Amino acid sequence: MALAALQNIGKLADLRRRIFFTVGMLAIYRLGVFVTTPGVDRKVMQGHVAASGGGILGVVNLFSGGALEKLSIFALGIMPYISASIILQLLGMVFKPIEELRKEGEQGQRKINQYTRYGTILLSAFQAFGIAMYLESLTNVPFGAG
Repeated sequence: MALAALQNIGKLADLRRRIFFTVGMLAIYRLGVFVTTPGVDRKVMQGHVAASGGGILGVVNLFSGGALEKLSIFALGIMPYISASIILQLLGMVFKPIEELRKEGEQGQRKINQYTRYGTILLSAFQAFGIAMYLESLTNVPFGAG
């Protein structure tokens, strides 16, 4: 039964295309995790994440798939997009123009998606700045030396 369902994947062109796209995006993300941001000492950052244990750095590292401890170009992960999407949904309840866009159907949904993308860029810049400021506040004192 399950084997027959897997065989049907190869027959449906649209499903096959979507699966290949998803696998391709995952591969690009996983490769991007290993590209360290220029000017960053990877060993020092791994030490700070390990020293923080289950602190905020550990949580962000967990959600970014280990990209934070490598300080990769994809360290923020998908969090800015999810945050922007949630913010727009909440704004739709209290801000009349967004609520009206939601009621317009497909055209309004396109506009909301566009706003979500712009919000993602703003939140990415804000979160990247916050992470940079936090990391600059960390000292290069050897771990455990106070």
